[in-house]
Amino acid sequence: MYLDFLVKVPTVKGKITRRKKSNVVYIEYEYDRVYDPSRKYTFLKRVTIGKLSDTDPELMKPNQNFLKYFPDAELPESKNRTSRSSCLRVGTYFVLRKIIEECSLNDILGKYFGSRDMGLFLDLAVYSIIAENNAAQYYPDYTYNHPLFTEKMKQYSDSTVLDFLNSVTDDQSTGFLNTWNESRNYHEKIYISYDSTNKNCQAGDIKMVEFGHPKVDMGEPVFNYAVAYDTHNQEPLFYEKYPGSLNDISQLQFMLDKASGYGYKKIGFILDRGYFSCENIQYMDKCGYSFVIMVKGMSALVNELILENKGTFENKRVNNIYEYGVYGKTIRHKLYASDKKERYFHLYHSISKESAERIEIENRINQMTQYLKKYQNKVKEFGPGFEKYFNLYYDEKSQAFILPEERCSVVERELDLAGYFCIVTSEKMSAKEAIELYKSRDVSEKLFRGDKSYLGNKSIRVYSEESARAKIFVEFVAMIVRCKMYIKLKEEMKKLDKKLNYMTVPAAIKELEKIEMVRQLDNIYRLDHAVTANQKVILKAFGLDANSIKYFASELSKELKEAE
Repeated sequence: MYLDFLVKVPTVKGKITRRKKSNVVYIEYEYDRVYDPSRKYTFLKRVTIGKLSDTDPELMKPNQNFLKYFPDAELPESKNRTSRSSCLRVGTYFVLRKIIEECSLNDILGKYFGSRDMGLFLDLAVYSIIAENNAAQYYPDYTYNHPLFTEKMKQYSDSTVLDFLNSVTDDQSTGFLNTWNESRNYHEKIYISYDSTNKNCQAGDIKMVEFGHPKVDMGEPVFNYAVAYDTHNQEPLFYEKYPGSLNDISQLQFMLDKASGYGYKKIGFILDRGYFSCENIQYMDKCGYSFVIMVKGMSALVNELILENKGTFENKRVNNIYEYGVYGKTIRHKLYASDKKERYFHLYHSISKESAERIEIENRINQMTQYLKKYQNKVKEFGPGFEKYFNLYYDEKSQAFILPEERCSVVERELDLAGYFCIVTSEKMSAKEAIELYKSRDVSEKLFRGDKSYLGNKSIRVYSEESARAKIFVEFVAMIVRCKMYIKLKEEMKKLDKKLNYMTVPAAIKELEKIEMVRQLDNIYRLDHAVTANQKVILKAFGLDANSIKYFASELSKELKEAE
């Protein structure tokens, strides 16, 4: 196999021979001599190390034998050898490319971006999934050892990435969301899980960044980011970004209007207790939307209903929902005093949850008691958290704290409520149906955890309004792709009926990244080794196998050759 560059014919006295065959002059190297005493003859051992250049008799095109016998020879630097690694990690790229094509993301993005920008957009999305990072300054490191979606696998600098992000418009992101949602089936009943999170950002030029009510207060301004997730078809539908000072309750009605604007009519919403308010419930009724809301600890009404029904269902086998390890019962009641409708309250009890919560309550009360005793006969004020569980007595003259008296009725009430929770639905359904619907929300919650932990989006890391909006857009597309990957792995695990530690998204990516293509001496990339057993199991989840990887690798090799 001859290499694609020329070198000088070696000048080793008595060792180099030129042999012509079919108008081609081959250069041979004598690497050894073996004397046969019986025949009294010396045998010469030669090997072809190259073929003579057609234009210059002093130059030749070498082969692999030349590099073997002349390892110290100076070689001309091959074009693009330093800009792209000789070892490319291709496994995850092949899987994600298939998901992108199945979701038609390249077709949808192609309507709003030119071919150059669309490729860079997809590369940024895939980069955040594989590298678990969204920082533009590290993107060139990713392009060094990964294949790309850009035309001719073109590698762009971090400054080009920032210029691209600044160029993305709201029309492009809005157009994408409109096209992405118009392909949904509006006639089927779906439940949308809606949840939000907040992200830190120190940039002063981004208008939506404000001091608000972050879930983890780091003393920095934040912006809010929310995603609506279709629990039936298991895919994100649309996202929202809004100022950090707005709370979840006030934003919900705007989201409902947005869902209506996308054409969704036969839908329900699965919400956590942070979205509960009388106004929001009334607005959903007005829009004709149904809802499923977790109301644990939200109101005294729920606690009263639990205590009234305690002992009526916890040991009844007909109320057992074994899939979730709970017993459930459904009753009808108004959600608030002025409510015009009766809602369906689904009460649940979990033995394991009761045990854990009772231990937590007992430990908390014991710790509070020990803390209070440390300040006996000392002047000390305690907050309302202590006053909830203790009667606190002080000396009238010195105002010194004397002793705590546990408020047994308060503690006993919490112990009585341990292990219970409630889900409220606007539509009639069984307790089992209600908890199945609410548990389908787990995937959307994993989306947010994955977004911050595995897409590198805990912080936005940009300094302009345009870049921030573009990065959120890229992040949403990455979330769609990663979600599809998660669902396919999860479904395959169910088929296998056993738990494999490499079938999670992070573990699968690490395993797939071991599928590599290596550039050989002829400057052609080829698969370095066969697909392993674990990799075959992962690939099967995406409808791929070892032959698929061989075919993709062959096609990618051609693309890389054309690019260079």
